[in-house]
Amino acid sequence: MKPISYAVAKRKGLGSVVALIGFLLSPLSWWNDLVVNVPLALAFAWCASFFYRGAFTTSFILGYWLTNILGLMLMHWGAAAAFAKAPHPYGRKQIIRDFVIALGYTALIIVLVKSKVLGPLPTAFH
Repeated sequence: MKPISYAVAKRKGLGSVVALIGFLLSPLSWWNDLVVNVPLALAFAWCASFFYRGAFTTSFILGYWLTNILGLMLMHWGAAAAFAKAPHPYGRKQIIRDFVIALGYTALIIVLVKSKVLGPLPTAFH
């Protein structure tokens, strides 16, 4: 078995940490909203409403959405870094691609909720 180099171990370790942070921010972890995303969105909304008081609600929604999008992007970047055979550059083209994929994921979730495929848990589970 070939020993792993320090650079490869560092890249895989950093990629794993970034993927974990992305998972914590992403909508794939069901518990993260109250603990992670809502406080971050609230801080974002407070900062925005400091400059314009009427921006609180809109900036809260935007901040919440951005934390989920950022989570999906970080998860993808981290997994790519952790599992790739060799390092590859992550430039503007890849960022735009990941953002479009995250937007598509958001649109899919909206369609599934609107078509009642996804919804809140029945009251029996509360």
